[in-house]
Amino acid sequence: MTLQLDYVDLYIVEMPTAFKPGDTFYPRDTNGKWLYHETDLCATWEALEACKDAGLVKSLGVSNFNKRQLELILNKPGLKHKPVSNQVECHPYFTQPKLLEYCRKNEIVIVAYSPLGTCRDASWVNLKCPPLLEDELLVSIAKKYNKTSAQVCLRFNVQRGVVVIPKSFNPARIKENFKIFDFSLSEADMKAIEGLNKNIRFVELVMWSDHPEYPFHDDF
Repeated sequence: MTLQLDYVDLYIVEMPTAFKPGDTFYPRDTNGKWLYHETDLCATWEALEACKDAGLVKSLGVSNFNKRQLELILNKPGLKHKPVSNQVECHPYFTQPKLLEYCRKNEIVIVAYSPLGTCRDASWVNLKCPPLLEDELLVSIAKKYNKTSAQVCLRFNVQRGVVVIPKSFNPARIKENFKIFDFSLSEADMKAIEGLNKNIRFVELVMWSDHPEYPFHDDF
């Protein structure tokens, strides 16, 4: 009803971290403390399954779920519909090899957010990593293919079977982001880019790290 749609293709749980129910997305108390809500991820998933059974949704997915949280869903007694996708941070500085392999085995598509890195807003972004698109290797590979470092980053993930959702408000860059299907990275270039992995997140969401279901304490 809120979406004013009769049907959606994909409905996802954006975070495994629940907050106190109400009209505020991320509520706090008068002292500024986050108001969390203890909820069962399996119960949440069953509510989504009911939406699919009612014909309101074609597919169900999750976001920012680690392996343990995915296993909770996949091993749920009476599971009707498994997650088709897991939307997570994924780019050459954070390649997610273990989670990617686990999801492949379970036929769950990885959808990469921040596939070009992210903004440099220190209020919520980890700035331990330098700007991704300025990486010397990515810039040199881009010159070889007459592409931009952003296009190389996107092509890298696409060739790994990862869906990319780059964010841009710039029409020219949006068009540029689509122009990644007229070239392929060589196997040597793919391995070189994989070697850039620093295993450091840009998007840590540390403000919620004390939540019992904060997903990033686990290895993957």
